[in-house]
Amino acid sequence: MPVQESIHVAAVTGDEQIVATCEVMRQLRPAVKPEDYLPTVRRMMETDGYRLAAAFEGNEVRAVAGYRYMEMLYYGKILYVDDLSTDEAHRSKGYGKMLLEWLKAEAHSRGCSQLQLDSGVQRDHAHRFYFREGFAIKSYHFRIEL
Repeated sequence: MPVQESIHVAAVTGDEQIVATCEVMRQLRPAVKPEDYLPTVRRMMETDGYRLAAAFEGNEVRAVAGYRYMEMLYYGKILYVDDLSTDEAHRSKGYGKMLLEWLKAEAHSRGCSQLQLDSGVQRDHAHRFYFREGFAIKSYHFRIEL
């Protein structure tokens, strides 16, 4: 996809912008009710350092990422991507790659040694994208329901 002037990536901070990301985010996180999206994102921003960034074409959200900075004894300072979703109608057009490049630059500018994310084992298409972008599987992620 040739990059056009109307395509850009930016941090999402205002309520109107956050709401604009809801539809694309819910393609990845359908359990989040539309009416709960803004208050949940705001709470996570205030309590957990959660942030949003989006790839826009004009004013339309084409891809969105939820992320946070953290420091771990094992890795040092990292940017962790909680959510990365590209609008189903606009996949394979470079929006996800553009957003990921923006996230890498953000991580670098904040002194992070790595950008990390988890991806569900069923998301084969996403995994192919991550491998193309230079990611490698370095560990297992274990969990238990409580």
